[in-house]
Amino acid sequence: MKRMKKGAGFAWIIVVLACLIGLGYYSLIVVKDTINKDANSLKLGLDLNGGVSITYGAVGETPSNEQMQDTITKLQKRIENDLGEESSTTEANVYQVGSDRITVEIPGVSDPNALLEELGAEGQLYFISEYNDEGQANYYVNYTAEGIQGTLNFTIDELIANGSVICDGTQVAGAKEGTQTDKSTGKVEYIVSLDFDQTATQAFADATTKAAADGSTIAIYYDGEFVSVPTVKQAITGGSCYIDGMDSMEEASKLASYIRIGGLDVELEELESQVVGAQLGSDALSTSLKAGAIGLIIVMIFLMVVYLFPGFIASIALTIYTALLLAVLSLFDITLTLSGIAGMILSIGMAVDANVIIFARIREEIRAGRSVISAIETGFDKALSAILDGNVTTLIAAAVLGFIGSGTVKGFAITLAIGVVLSMFTALFVTRLLMNAFYAAGVRNAKLYGKAKEDKTFNFISKRGVFFTISLVAIAVGFISMGVHAAQGTGSLNYSLEFAGGTSTTVDMGKAYTIEELESQVNPQIATVIGDKNIQATTVDASNQVIFKTRPLSLDERTALNDMFASEYGIEEDAITSQSIGSTISGEMRTQSIIAVLVAALCMLLYIKIRFKDIKFAASAIIALLHDVLVVLALYAVARISVGSAFIACMLTVIGYSVNDTIVIFDRIRENFNTITKETPETLAELANVSLSQTLSRSISTSITTAITVLMLLILGVSTIREFALPLLAGVIVGTYSSIFIATQLWYAMKVKVASKKQ
Repeated sequence: MKRMKKGAGFAWIIVVLACLIGLGYYSLIVVKDTINKDANSLKLGLDLNGGVSITYGAVGETPSNEQMQDTITKLQKRIENDLGEESSTTEANVYQVGSDRITVEIPGVSDPNALLEELGAEGQLYFISEYNDEGQANYYVNYTAEGIQGTLNFTIDELIANGSVICDGTQVAGAKEGTQTDKSTGKVEYIVSLDFDQTATQAFADATTKAAADGSTIAIYYDGEFVSVPTVKQAITGGSCYIDGMDSMEEASKLASYIRIGGLDVELEELESQVVGAQLGSDALSTSLKAGAIGLIIVMIFLMVVYLFPGFIASIALTIYTALLLAVLSLFDITLTLSGIAGMILSIGMAVDANVIIFARIREEIRAGRSVISAIETGFDKALSAILDGNVTTLIAAAVLGFIGSGTVKGFAITLAIGVVLSMFTALFVTRLLMNAFYAAGVRNAKLYGKAKEDKTFNFISKRGVFFTISLVAIAVGFISMGVHAAQGTGSLNYSLEFAGGTSTTVDMGKAYTIEELESQVNPQIATVIGDKNIQATTVDASNQVIFKTRPLSLDERTALNDMFASEYGIEEDAITSQSIGSTISGEMRTQSIIAVLVAALCMLLYIKIRFKDIKFAASAIIALLHDVLVVLALYAVARISVGSAFIACMLTVIGYSVNDTIVIFDRIRENFNTITKETPETLAELANVSLSQTLSRSISTSITTAITVLMLLILGVSTIREFALPLLAGVIVGTYSSIFIATQLWYAMKVKVASKKQ
């Protein structure tokens, strides 16, 4: 690599600082506008913006693709009608899930429960004559640039009673967009062809005969709006007709869809719903951002104290990394969720890892007698393989979450994956560029870069029996706890709604309540509303929030419950969040979590096998990962932490983090392997102990920085984030433990067994 000259060094420093200022300024605008919900706000998910999400499933036979698309159109139109002026500032999302499900997500709505009720109502389509038998106009319409504007002069019930309603949507046998060629002009026209059933055919013949005589219209009226008002040119007696006058196939397709919707026979049932109060969403956003900012500052201070001048450079790179992450989320319009913020904050801790690996290598090279610039170049080169391997395995975990996980988990996976990619860029490019630039500018004193102390070799291998015993005891405690709870009828694990089904209602009660007060005062009132005394109330530490878990509640019951909280406790609807999940969804999530862990482990096993060309490395790494999963599972069992969608994200993050740490150690073992001439138990033990000792400070430093960011989430985060942060913090600790005390010891045991067979 060509070394940088002094002038170029100053120039690059100025360029990087200018980029830092620009990105920092842009990021501050994005954060400020996101908090204030202004123009440059990030796209926020329901859990940060408040709103409603509901997943419907088709009842009975699987609908055709056309029926599903028509149903989506129906829901979209209903949302537009119900939101009114809000639709210009609220971005609703309606999409098909699998072959028979539709999910509706609407952030930021002012009255989510009312919207849920409207979405679940039946939509009706009517064909209405322009005039009634007395010659009175049944409706008035006007065509504007925005579409058809009009009003009914009478109610639908009155129009049905006086015979002005010719037929309704259920009597339309088919509606299809198409084209025809005008025989006189040769011009292609866009049309919608209609077919009626036997009953409607006669009614339509009578109505169109009369309308054709006086040149009047027949309005097609759907869900409170006129969708088309064609003039009748001739009597339609054969049960089929077409509507012309449309400007495009898209317009014809839209009208055909509306007509089909009116007679849609797809019955939908609610499988899962979530209503998040705007106040709770806002609190979640502010506290999570605060946790991230404090964690970032503490990590920077740690880096500068431990790694001196390189730590200062890493802090600049880390600031650029954070700004780039926010910029990517903003520019690519990626939806930010609460779990996504967790992924961002966690990735900040993991972004430090690459820098720590590099700095540890540079210090070792300085200790070996190399010049500072030579140590910098060699340190980056030697750290490259460990950084790439560790980050690729984390990306594997993120990819599995992205493909298999639910919407909440996918938000975590996306931000984690983006964070990993950006962390490699800032560590391998920005940090390297800055270190070379500052060196060229005159920062060359070796004392500023630090020098690694002589490695004290610890005999980790000889104590492997103790380490294995500690792990087995921890795992056994978990299984025993699960057995005891299962025998008591409380469930082996504390399954949340995602895994058990039911309704969870989170309420900011305005003051702190004890469990005893809730059970004696609030729970009986809830039981009166829902007609069921089986209610579980849980308080949220350091807040006035209470989580009430009940059987699955209908929309009417949820609305009645909100009314009770308003009348009895003066609690506004924006301070209440509810979530309902049916048994179908919960069963799928349990299966999904098992598949996710197995797929991630298999992919990592294959990658490690390919990269290290030794199945023993891969096997010991996977066993260590299984160890981490079981120990964290023991924490879930003993502490009765809620097992839900965050559980999947937590486990896969622990796996990704742990294997990243293990690979760094295995990379050092692979590098040191050439120092032994014969594979004996003694030489292999020495190799393992030396490699573990050489990477020990790096493992501890990385764990501390990652733990700091997760700890901030635990201290400052809202209840859902804390539920995720506690086992994740335990996972960081357990992952570090298994990397140092389990994985290498397993590798050694396998190597010794193979070596003894060869003799």
